[in-house]
Amino acid sequence: MSTGTTTATTREWREEEGWGVLDSPDTPGGCWAHFSAIEMPGYRALTAGQRVRLDWESPGQDGYAYRAVRVVP
Repeated sequence: MSTGTTTATTREWREEEGWGVLDSPDTPGGCWAHFSAIEMPGYRALTAGQRVRLDWESPGQDGYAYRAVRVVP
């Protein structure tokens, strides 16, 4: 399994389902992210275009090669 840390941009966030996709040069094709990986107080969600710090791992989830293990807005 591979892991890494990078800066990413939120491609999309499906608020009603609690997950989205983050893009970075280190995670080609996108990185799947669940709201539980977001480190912030209160309601955890991201918005399209938002920049974040991303800790990721592979293999990924739900058709994506990468999965977020920690997201810091």
